[in-house]
Amino acid sequence: MQAWVIGNWKQNPATSRDVDALLNDLVTALETQVPADTALSKNRCKLMIAPSCIHLAAVSTRLKDSSVLCAAQNISEHSASTGAYTGDCSAQQVADSGATWTLLGHSERRQYHKESHHSLVKKLSHALAQNLGVVLCIGETQTQYDDKQTLEVIDTQLSVIKDLLAQQPELVSSLSEQLIIAYEPVWAIGTGKVPTVEEVSKTHEHIKQTVAEFTKTTEGTTVLYGGSVNMANADAFAADPMIDGALVGGASLKAESFLAIANAFNQANTELV
Repeated sequence: MQAWVIGNWKQNPATSRDVDALLNDLVTALETQVPADTALSKNRCKLMIAPSCIHLAAVSTRLKDSSVLCAAQNISEHSASTGAYTGDCSAQQVADSGATWTLLGHSERRQYHKESHHSLVKKLSHALAQNLGVVLCIGETQTQYDDKQTLEVIDTQLSVIKDLLAQQPELVSSLSEQLIIAYEPVWAIGTGKVPTVEEVSKTHEHIKQTVAEFTKTTEGTTVLYGGSVNMANADAFAADPMIDGALVGGASLKAESFLAIANAFNQANTELV
């Protein structure tokens, strides 16, 4: 299975000038620092960047001729196209900007914007209607982890897929190509705390089995790990066959660290071939 490494820039960088500098570093590194015979050049690891909405069109344009994809960090739940929804960006507007994917359900959206189960079902539907791939973020809090509720929480969060398919069963084929799950324990995001590879592997196995029950597919869903992924621990995560890549936060704001994580998954996938 192809690996994915996705950089979630969150509300960074602050200025267009800083965005340009980061993109230049990334594109230059891809062109000059990655040997031609590495797995990156053989598409064994796909790269994606998710900038803030205001920078989305510029980032999409800059990456148009590269191998790096562009994703939105969110889309509107109220309409897939247009409407009187001040401050929202629709799936159609995101697609028109050049993005081909969107993150949905990130824990910060759930926490600060009170995103509900119903909201995420609608967003999933809107994204797929506009041919956007979805990176669905799930994960438990520290308290839930301590209380050994991780799988229970994940099952509840994954049930948005089941509910979507109950409403629109024709979308099952779209999900097989346009759905990535990102498991991000809330307590690990930006904290430096990291679960063991064994814990992540077992959780990913459960996620893949659960999604397969919803979609009735035999091919495994791509499941990424996110939460304090960095240059130091990427090799360990990449070595586990249940971990199909990483959703990277702070380490994606430097080309060197982002590509080091990508190369860890490149190498792991090369060894599996």
